[in-house]
Amino acid sequence: MRVNQPYYSSAFGTITAITLASALSAMTLLKPSIAHADETCMSPYMAKIVGQEDYVYVWTLGTMGIGDEQDKLVTIDVNPNSTNYGKVIHTLSVGGRNEAHHSGFTDDRRYLWAAGLDTSKIFIFDVHTNPAKPKLHKVVTDFVAKSAGVVGPHTTYALPGRMMVTGLSNNKDHGGRTALVEYTNEGEYVATHWMPTDENPQGALKSGQFADGYGYDVRVLPRRNVMITSSFTGWNNYMMDLGKLMGDQEAMKRFGNTVVVWDLHARKPKKILDVPGAPLEIRCAWGSFHNYCFTTTALTSKIWLIYEDDNQQWQAMEVADIGDPKQLPLPVDISISADDKTLWVDTWNDGKTRLFDISDPFAPKQVYEEKIGGQINMLSQSWDGKRVYFTSSLLANWDKKQGQDLQFFKAYKWDGKKLKPEFSVDFTAEKLGRPHQMRFGSHALYGQVHPDLGIGVAQHTR
Repeated sequence: MRVNQPYYSSAFGTITAITLASALSAMTLLKPSIAHADETCMSPYMAKIVGQEDYVYVWTLGTMGIGDEQDKLVTIDVNPNSTNYGKVIHTLSVGGRNEAHHSGFTDDRRYLWAAGLDTSKIFIFDVHTNPAKPKLHKVVTDFVAKSAGVVGPHTTYALPGRMMVTGLSNNKDHGGRTALVEYTNEGEYVATHWMPTDENPQGALKSGQFADGYGYDVRVLPRRNVMITSSFTGWNNYMMDLGKLMGDQEAMKRFGNTVVVWDLHARKPKKILDVPGAPLEIRCAWGSFHNYCFTTTALTSKIWLIYEDDNQQWQAMEVADIGDPKQLPLPVDISISADDKTLWVDTWNDGKTRLFDISDPFAPKQVYEEKIGGQINMLSQSWDGKRVYFTSSLLANWDKKQGQDLQFFKAYKWDGKKLKPEFSVDFTAEKLGRPHQMRFGSHALYGQVHPDLGIGVAQHTR
């Protein structure tokens, strides 16, 4: 069943670069307004923390020989006024190993959806009843069947009363062709929106060489009625051992090279942009007149700008290198600041984070870098940019097998010039597994008081 409904409230191989045919017009920038957001990558529809977050929820991969070997949601107290500051205060195992990967809140922030790339299960956690001790509310086990063959739920992204889930693969050939899958907040299937391909562009304009049908991340700019998706690779690749994958020339050809611009309300693809080299995370600007987003390409170590030009046409432009691309740093997660002035970029292979000045989005400039660990993946920052958190795991079969400081959660303060370490949790020593994505929690979001402090310590806003 395929339904499209309007919505009324809401490295590895050698990649050939695409040469721009002509210079792109400059965009007039106005001073951005500050957006109150905790993790600044979150949906603009979501209830937001604007004060000190109480907890970080870490969606964690189970690891053979480590603890109970199960995927789990790990809760860490990050409020410096708490007597439990810097400690793991709760874990909730879900049974088995599902290739725990990404997670996202519903728009009311009452539930956290956390997906498994291997089993295609989605675990829905109640985080509002007791934010310090989330509980498992529901498990979606029929994702593949209901979606008509989508495999590997990745991003779970909040829309008004709905969750948009990106797929990475399909059950026909386990390759990269896939779809967006739409659910209600209650976990009921609504629709499948397939990615455009050469064979079936669905009315989308193919602006370059590629129309691969691959998926990965999703973000929206509601005021422009725009939804943007990126592309990665299918189950056959992301479940393969990294060494074997790198040695397989045919497999290395099976990575995404596109970003798709959609009509948000109609759920229709409008334009397919060439962004060669596996564009991963998408982070959109918050400013009221900033009609652009950033992504980075894992295989070519580039920052790309996805922007609306003076003719209200969406374009893609390579705007900066990340480190030395010849050294294959492998950019993974990125995080844009709430004032649209800086962009953090993590590179998995060298374990570093880099900060870019993006005041001019067409010319990002690196202004800082720091070695975080033996490998690094995800990062999350507070809305004021003063707190930055990092985790390390990429994929179970891709993580480094040897080395020091490989599986961690680390908390830092950012003073505008340098990262200052606050505390860290060794997930291997604590027998927890491999930490992947983080999301913030707060008692004040639900009109509650912090049990340790006796006051509602975080402000929030719609």
